[in-house]
Amino acid sequence: MHYTTNMTRRKRIAGDGTAKTSGFDRSNLLDRVGRVVRAERQSVGLSRRVLSERSGVSVRFLAQLEGGTGNISILRLEALAMALGVPLLHLLSAPAGPISLRIALLGLRGAGKSTIGAALARRLRVPFMELDTLIEETAGLSLGQIFELHGERHFRRLERETLARFLSSASPAVLATGGGLVTDSDTYALLRAACTTVWLAARAEDHHARVVAQGDRRPMADHPHAMAELRALLSSRRGLYELADLRIDTSAVDVRTAVRTILARLPEQAKGRTSRRRLARVRG
Repeated sequence: MHYTTNMTRRKRIAGDGTAKTSGFDRSNLLDRVGRVVRAERQSVGLSRRVLSERSGVSVRFLAQLEGGTGNISILRLEALAMALGVPLLHLLSAPAGPISLRIALLGLRGAGKSTIGAALARRLRVPFMELDTLIEETAGLSLGQIFELHGERHFRRLERETLARFLSSASPAVLATGGGLVTDSDTYALLRAACTTVWLAARAEDHHARVVAQGDRRPMADHPHAMAELRALLSSRRGLYELADLRIDTSAVDVRTAVRTILARLPEQAKGRTSRRRLARVRG
């Protein structure tokens, strides 16, 4: 009798007459575990096939797990944790939602990432960082030197590794990314899994004008077809940029309006965290 009474208190009857444990959302838990497994796999550069071979979990089930529908057993999850080189509890301690106060800005050079990113970071009172700068610091070389000495493939690997290290910190920040990051599917998936992504879109003419205003005339110098190539580049990457959580047309709005629009459209969780951070500073 005592057992029955306690179980009655801990369960509620759903509309279809089935009993469900109060306060437990299984689909939310599976989604959270799937997101952290995917992020860990991508951060160490493993394909699903390689992780499957190391853990004994099938590729098909891994896809289901990372998609939030795989109801994995503890023993299988432990095998995944060992293959990924992380504690089991790490895979079970994913946050209740995306880490929304890590905001990543996307777009080609001249989109306004540095200007808008710095202004947005000031409003949120979080650091502003540029991924390209972090890559240069890691390599001890400029971007141009990295491409010249080692090529794009090496650069993309550095980019993914540097991003993974940046994301390993739980600290909130605004991050400006390189224009070509979206072309590496693994790096882009890692970014989207851990950040609120914002595409700063602009017309080709505005991209060019802003780069020239920064004192760099190289994109158009002795290159009569440069504008056509820039338009083609924007067109080819549009579908990738459109995967971002938010889109801001920086050809249509100024910096202040862009920042205000991003803040207004941030997920509710990010707004709540921002308010708590400000309240803590006032109380402190």
